Order: sequence, then structure tokens, then C-alpha cells
Amino acid sequence: RRPGEILLGRKAQWAEGRYSLIAGFLDMGECLEEAVVREVAEETGVRVENIRYIGSQSWPFPSQLMAGFVADYAGGDIRIDNDELEDAAWFPVDALPKLPPKRSIARYLIDNFKDQP
Repeated sequence: RRPGEILLGRKAQWAEGRYSLIAGFLDMGECLEEAVVREVAEETGVRVENIRYIGSQSWPFPSQLMAGFVADYAGGDIRIDNDELEDAAWFPVDALPKLPPKRSIARYLIDNFKDQP
């Protein structure tokens, strides 16, 4: 995140105009915080720091656990990985695009961030 903005990505197969948080999977031997740094950099070209765990959600496909983190912007310009994302952008918290459903951890994290002063 940057002050007043949140980095969101869009996959090609999602509903038109829908964006969500950057997500990914752990590599063997990697801790969760390392995965956050790596996934954000790989998918968007953005560097993050000050990673903070917020919560988790069981994910039924295929029996996975989603772990939710927030991080601060540390540098870099957006350069999307076209194999992962169709688009990525910084959005002002008062002008967000279509988001994931409220029952998802992604939406919980976004809503929690929006409510921060």
C-alpha cells in the first residue's frame, strides 16, 4: 500500500472490471512473508516491505489456506507479468473498482485498509 492507495491486480478470466489483491503460492522452503515479497514483485514489479499478517481463510479448492497480509510500498514501477495478470494498478481508496465478494479474505483486507485513517 501507499498512503491513500492500494495495489490491485486483475486476472483475464475474472468478471469484467473486477480487481483483487495480489496472491500466490509458497515455494518450497519459503516462509509466508518471503512469499508476499516474491509474489508482489513477480506479478507487478513492485517492491514491498513491513509485511504484516492480518488473518486467514480456508479455501476449498483444492483444500488450501489463504493467508492475508498487508505491506508497505518500498519502490518500483508496475510491470505486470502477463502470464499472471491482465492488469495491475494503484487505486485511491475512495475510488475502488469492482471487488471480490464480502465473504472473501481479500475483501476483508481491502475493507480493513479502507477504514484506516
